[in-house]
Amino acid sequence: MSVNNSIDTRHPFHLVDPSPWPLFASIGAFAATSGGVMWFHGYSGGGLLHFSGMATIIYCMYVWWRDIVREGTFEGQHTEMVQIGLSMGMILFITSEVMFFFAFFWAFFPFKYCSFYRIRFCMASYRY
Repeated sequence: MSVNNSIDTRHPFHLVDPSPWPLFASIGAFAATSGGVMWFHGYSGGGLLHFSGMATIIYCMYVWWRDIVREGTFEGQHTEMVQIGLSMGMILFITSEVMFFFAFFWAFFPFKYCSFYRIRFCMASYRY
């Protein structure tokens, strides 16, 4: 992952280098999920696989964020435009999560607390 800072870039964006951490994190997530299922069903070695997958995910989170901090602070690749993009991405992510939960509970509460919607919904499926 060498960075050649002698080349004059004509744009304010940061083009990332290839990283192995998404692949390793996905392998760790698969191992944690498979190990959790094996562990819950009583297979031997499921707990070990689950916790090794979780350890792999935590390790990948650490080294991936370490690389991002290194790119931004020591290598100086996070320009003002990149910082604005990172901030806007986080704001849009949080906004989408708020809207998702608002929509989920908007749809859940009428069915939970009002029997009219349940009866109407059930009766609509019995039309001949």
